[in-house]
Amino acid sequence: MIRPIMHLYWRFSRGLTLGVRGMALDSERRIFLIKHSYVPGWHLPGGGVEVGETMSEALRREMMEEGNIEILQPPRLFAIYHNRRISDRDHVALFLIDHFAQEVPPQPNAEIIAHGFFDRGALPDGTTPATRARIAEVLDGGAAGDLW
Repeated sequence: MIRPIMHLYWRFSRGLTLGVRGMALDSERRIFLIKHSYVPGWHLPGGGVEVGETMSEALRREMMEEGNIEILQPPRLFAIYHNRRISDRDHVALFLIDHFAQEVPPQPNAEIIAHGFFDRGALPDGTTPATRARIAEVLDGGAAGDLW
């Protein structure tokens, strides 16, 4: 009797949220970024992992929804970050995607208003500090930080 009660207590008092982001690098090492309609700045595509969904499934879904990008080979997990900007319980897994196809670019819609592949030295104005930090960590070969 006490075990189910304690399980519920821990689930609600210490629950975490988990998100995924994908860094798709094309053959020219350009990075795919998106701009949402509901939050300022340019970001790596991604989103929340739904109940019953694996991180891999969530990443594939988000890359297709936000970038019309089909992941062709398993992505590489780069790091997991604590994202205090969203919630003190939120974590984000960053995956590197080297092998993908984008048959046609996505059309802007109610969620994603702009997108594109950008050279590191020509990132669009408004690229968020966290996005810039992740790009630097990956492309410079540095250690990943703990915070998104």
